[in-house]
Formats: sequence, structure tokens, C-alpha cells
Amino acid sequence: MSIRIAAIGLSHYHIYNQVDALLSAGAELVWYLGAEPERAAEFAQRYPQARAARSVEEILEDASIQLVASAAVPNERAPLGIRVMQHGKDYSCAKPGFVSLEQLAEARRVQAATGRKYLVHFGERVDNAATVKAVELVQAGAVGRIVQTTGFGPHRLLGHVPRPAWTFDTQFYGGVINDLASHQIDQFLTFTGSTQAEVVSAHVGNVHYPQFPGFEDFGDLMLRSPQATGYIRVDWLTPAGLPTWGDVRLFLLGIEGYIEIRKNCDLSGREGKNHLFWVNQTGVHYLDCEAVPLPYGAQVVDDILNRTETAIRQEHCFLTSELALIAQQSAHRLTPLTA
Repeated sequence: MSIRIAAIGLSHYHIYNQVDALLSAGAELVWYLGAEPERAAEFAQRYPQARAARSVEEILEDASIQLVASAAVPNERAPLGIRVMQHGKDYSCAKPGFVSLEQLAEARRVQAATGRKYLVHFGERVDNAATVKAVELVQAGAVGRIVQTTGFGPHRLLGHVPRPAWTFDTQFYGGVINDLASHQIDQFLTFTGSTQAEVVSAHVGNVHYPQFPGFEDFGDLMLRSPQATGYIRVDWLTPAGLPTWGDVRLFLLGIEGYIEIRKNCDLSGREGKNHLFWVNQTGVHYLDCEAVPLPYGAQVVDDILNRTETAIRQEHCFLTSELALIAQQSAHRLTPLTA
């Protein structure tokens, strides 16, 4: 038994991560709707089994649809998710799930009232095989309890993929920490087992792209929970010489060892991505995780059918988003030197 799903909002390619994960678990894709004709045409070519809806209402009023996935422009995701929940359906969206604390508060209220799910797809953890394997290792006690995480999320801005105008204006995506660093915040909470945390400090800035005055290309923050700390740095400063869009890394310090994940590339020369290193009392270890299975889609389907929380807890989604928004709102703004 599986579920029937629809996609509303195709503005970011992260819609494909969500839909593919659900389809791999046997979900049936019924409808799609996108505001950009070229994105809708691409989606239709990739998923010919889905029908183009004439309106959001046509999908929301289809009682057979159990979940709506979205990668709409970020500031549109929360209003859509609230409507979806009010129509008795579960919702999954690309990160960031919100662009303001007000949006988050309203989504929390509606989620509590309806009992539906508002899931944020933190793909850097659930779609990355090396990170999935690291979760398994930590849960098995390979390096002991995690007391500190360090996460880096660098990206290439220009020359990688075409970017629409809204990606250069913080009012649409909520700022660099809210957008990119939500991944690392999610991983901090996951690996340290933290169910509460606070933002110690944060910085943002546009240090390299004055031609985009509404843009932020750098951000960092420090987190603290009762049992752990975390440092996060994100940016849009990946140089052209790197053969991928970003050298994304995660370091996990345990009381009996440590782990490093090189998610997209290994500068020491190993081919491909999904490289996992760990050191503990028994020695130095390396694992190529490219073939590690990704369980998230199947877990989401099971959670929707059984009203469980095996894929991700609802409060974890909300707390991750809250910390990102607080860090963004409280961040000190860097001022680049001028000639």
C-alpha cells in the first residue's frame, strides 16, 4: 500500500529530490502545477504519468491526494502548506520551509489544529548516502556521543545552473542562513540528539557580489544545546576551479572518536562523492558510501499511512526552521572593505 501525491510549485529543482524519493517508495504521482511554463514542461517530460492541474484548488479538492510536495519560491511555501493542511493533506516542501517567524508561528498553529504533517526536506542529510551512513554509525556508537558538529555548506553562484531573479533577493528566500544553513542546523540537532538549542552568534554579508545588492553570499553561526555545540559556515564563494558546485563537509566530534564526511568531492584524490572517514579506538577507517540505500522516501510514505514520525519528527522540522530564522534575524552584518 502506498500514497497518492501531487506537486505544486516547481520553482526550484529540489522538487525532484522530493518526488523521486516518494516515487522510489511506490507513491503515485497524480497532479502537478507550476507557475513557470518552462519548469512545468520539464516536469511533465520527466513524469509523464502526472496530469497538469488547472489550479491549486483542483488539487486541494481531490480527496484522494494524501501529500502535496512543493519547491515554490520560498516565501510562498508556508502559505501553500497551511492551505494544504487545512484541506486535510500532508505537506512536504524544500528548505527553507519559512521566511519569517510569523509564517512559522501560523504553520505551527494550523499543524496542531489539523494534525497534518508539515515536512521540510533537508536533502543534505536524507539524500546524501554518506550522511545516512554516518547516522547509522553514530547510532551504533562508533565514535561515542557527539558533543560538537562543524558543518560547511559552500555553493557556486554563477556558471553552475541558471538562477531566477528571486534567488538574488533575500525577501524571497529569507537570507543566506535561513536558506543554506538550515541543512547544517538539521544535522546538528540530528547528530547531537538535541531537542532544544539556542543561537550563540551569527554573521551575514554580501562580501563579493555588489552587483546583487539584495543578496547575501556569506553566513556563519554558532549553536549551543544543553549537551553540545555546533559551528556552521555557508557561502556562495566556491571558485570556478572546483569540479563540483561545492566542497560540502561535515565534522562530528564524539567522546570516543570523530567522523568527517566529504559529501561532493574528496580533494585528496578519490573519485566521486559520498566519502566517509572516521577514527575511533580501533583505528582509521574509510568507506565509499555511494551504494548506501536512502530510506527517507519509504519512511515518509510509512509515516503518512500510519501517522508515525520515523522519517523526521514534526517538532524537529519546526525547531530547525526556528533556529535558522532566529540566527538570520539576529545576525551581525559584515561590511566589506571598499577601495
